[in-house]
Amino acid sequence: MFKKLFGKEKKKEDTLIAPLTGKIVSLEEVPDPVFAQKMMGDGFAIEPAEGDVVSPVDGEVVQLFHTKHAIGLKTEAGTEILIHIGLETVAMEGEGFQAYIKQGDHVKVGDPLVSFDLDLVKQKAKSTITPVVITNSEVVTSFDVIASGNVAKGKTESATVVLK
Repeated sequence: MFKKLFGKEKKKEDTLIAPLTGKIVSLEEVPDPVFAQKMMGDGFAIEPAEGDVVSPVDGEVVQLFHTKHAIGLKTEAGTEILIHIGLETVAMEGEGFQAYIKQGDHVKVGDPLVSFDLDLVKQKAKSTITPVVITNSEVVTSFDVIASGNVAKGKTESATVVLK
């Protein structure tokens, strides 16, 4: 009761802002069964129009893969987000990727995370489509994609997450 009166209760919801500029697509359309069948969690994907990834939330960088193709973030509310740039990009071993953050960094919406050479990813990877997945779906009460069509990195509200 006192938490509600004095506003100390933690926020249990998050709004994800588009981490890339491009076209938003449903996770089911991702040409990879791990993402399309939501084995890693619910989410959405973006077909990028450019090679810049920004933070979709205020939070902490909990993981940056050594190949820089994937970033894990966690919000204060507890939402865990994986941004996986392209499909089968791990095989590129970091070629064409530049990270601006490291594990443990705190980021705000719109802060640069990673840039990548979009043309190189088109040449060397299976796809440029970039899944954005909630990896701790066991604590998610609801997840809704609220954007459609083209989205702008750091600007377009793309999804809402409500946690238990």
